[in-house]
Amino acid sequence: MSDPKSFDEFYRSTSRRVLQYAYTLTTDLGAAQDLTQDAYLRAWRRWAQVSRYERPEVWVRVVLMRLATDRWRRLKRGLSLGVGRRPPDPVPPPSEDTVMLVAALRTLPVQQRRAMSLRYLLDLSVAEIAAEAEVPEGTVKSWLSRGRAAIAPLLDSRADAQSDHRPKERKNAV
Repeated sequence: MSDPKSFDEFYRSTSRRVLQYAYTLTTDLGAAQDLTQDAYLRAWRRWAQVSRYERPEVWVRVVLMRLATDRWRRLKRGLSLGVGRRPPDPVPPPSEDTVMLVAALRTLPVQQRRAMSLRYLLDLSVAEIAAEAEVPEGTVKSWLSRGRAAIAPLLDSRADAQSDHRPKERKNAV
């Protein structure tokens, strides 16, 4: 193993973003945590090599995406990854905005969801997303455009519905 301190620093500086990325891909916090842990474990095992990469976080995200793809394949075949595990510790509930956004993201195909997550959550450029996904930049632009177009009406309609259920403010008569 190479320098554990450099790995620790790398993990502390990137793990929150990678977990958020995993959550947007899977829309399941427990699965996102498991996938993130597995991706970092693989990075740790190969840290001597991975640490020399220009952007090791990209390597971790690519591994995570492959693990997520494998998970979806296993779920499609009916296998459950959670068998025999204890339930996760309780976490505070997500905000209403988070619930709305995740529900909207769930409606997108995985490549659009991935592109939206990389662009708007991790602030990657279109060129960086294209390189990571190994597709032309035009494809990424198309995914982003279609993704935004697909979720915008969902977010607008849900925001309107929520505002209808909130108590109206009364103006005080003077």
